[in-house]
Amino acid sequence: MADIPTSHPRRASLLSRQRLVDAAKLGLLADSALIAHGRGEAFDYLLNERTCDSARTAIREVAARLQAAEHPVISINGNTAVLAGKSLIRVAAILGCPIEVNIYYRTPERIENLLVLLKNQRQEISEEIAPKKFSGNWKSKVEAVKILGAISDGRILGLEGPRSLCSADGIGSADVILVPLEDGDRCEALIALGKQVLVIDLNPLSRTARQATVTIVDEVSRASSLLFSYIVEEKSNPTDWDNDVVLKDALEVMAQSVKRI
Repeated sequence: MADIPTSHPRRASLLSRQRLVDAAKLGLLADSALIAHGRGEAFDYLLNERTCDSARTAIREVAARLQAAEHPVISINGNTAVLAGKSLIRVAAILGCPIEVNIYYRTPERIENLLVLLKNQRQEISEEIAPKKFSGNWKSKVEAVKILGAISDGRILGLEGPRSLCSADGIGSADVILVPLEDGDRCEALIALGKQVLVIDLNPLSRTARQATVTIVDEVSRASSLLFSYIVEEKSNPTDWDNDVVLKDALEVMAQSVKRI
């Protein structure tokens, strides 16, 4: 995979696939993780594998809402940790918020493996040169990012069984939650609890996308990278957001792609 030329039009997608394949072999992902990724890729094809204008607007709104939150939390599953973990650790460092590993198919082994992966990523990020427009001690800010998930001492009301588990200091106490690649049941339950749920979902028709406070219809690594750029470079306030507008725009972009075939 390292031999893919930089000029290859689908290089980023092919590298992402390989990272997930490698992660699955290491026990980081559930068996269905690659299926979920493939489903997302189908929608990304229709977006021309680019971040559309409405998605950029949504990313800016997510940045503003995270910055305005009292207790923001970033919830990460296996695919997100592999594809966008580093970008989201950078986001968490700027915000001073925790990251919580919260997965659908929960096993002690997978939780531990993902915690180790994120802690290793955090160490790598702490050794980077501080981003432009950042003032302060970058290494200290990154090292201070809490990575939660080892202890499930909180519960999400409205869910049953393992799906209800969360960290009391993470999702349990959050007012705003960024949940890339989320599932509908948990999104619905969190919204019912009065929390703002900000999602990254390539399917604008999914229950998650339609129920969320703000939906970014984009690929998770692209969106997370842009989110970091906006958070470190801009300071803005949340708007009177109409989420249906971005969902309809994403569908229109996809429809135009089909018409060109």
